[in-house]
Amino acid sequence: MNLETINWSFENYQKFTNYLISLRDIEYKNFQSKLILEEIHMIGIRLPILHKLAKQISKGDYQNYLNYNSHFYYEEILLHGLTLGYLKISFDELLDKLETFLAYNTNWAINDSTCANLKQFKHYQEKGFLWISEKLKSPNPWDIRFGLILLLNHYLNDQYIDIILELCSNTYIDHYYVNMAIAWLLSFCYIKYPNKTEQILKRKQLSTWIQNKTISKIKDSYRVSKEQKDYLKNFIK
Repeated sequence: MNLETINWSFENYQKFTNYLISLRDIEYKNFQSKLILEEIHMIGIRLPILHKLAKQISKGDYQNYLNYNSHFYYEEILLHGLTLGYLKISFDELLDKLETFLAYNTNWAINDSTCANLKQFKHYQEKGFLWISEKLKSPNPWDIRFGLILLLNHYLNDQYIDIILELCSNTYIDHYYVNMAIAWLLSFCYIKYPNKTEQILKRKQLSTWIQNKTISKIKDSYRVSKEQKDYLKNFIK
């Protein structure tokens, strides 16, 4: 199928769904299903293939594609998110489209892959940060994780590191995937800004789970020296 020239309709979208099913990799499906730990409708298509499809969709009649997207399969939702990262539209329009997408953002794999591909946030840091700040206030744990993973992918720089460390010290919904996102974000902060991040760990003001998980994830990194890893043991709660 030529996704750059297709005129999306209900019939054409059904043909596209059949095409997605033809790309199924059962071994990959079984592997990915175990990682996600949720009951989802998954076809089993590898991520590089989905990126290729999303890039093609973004160059064509993408709005009608989004309108006809049934969001039934995991891959359909992920294609929605990935396509947004390739669109050549204004940042304000992108933010509007993200609000629609977030209604379907209900697992870590879709969340994290979509965030990583939203490179537009690197070019509109200030406006993007204001939007992220609102997501971090949401009662929806997946909105919060979306904001945190956007920070991890696009905001670990000199301008935002102090703000990020302060945000990680805030109290959010006690939700596994929110807590894991904070620990993951802090571990990346440590890799890039070890002295600043160490001050957060020294204070031991994080929850026991986040504090210890952060240290665990730092210790898993090959970019942290053995001496640093041994020193961090002093801050385990």
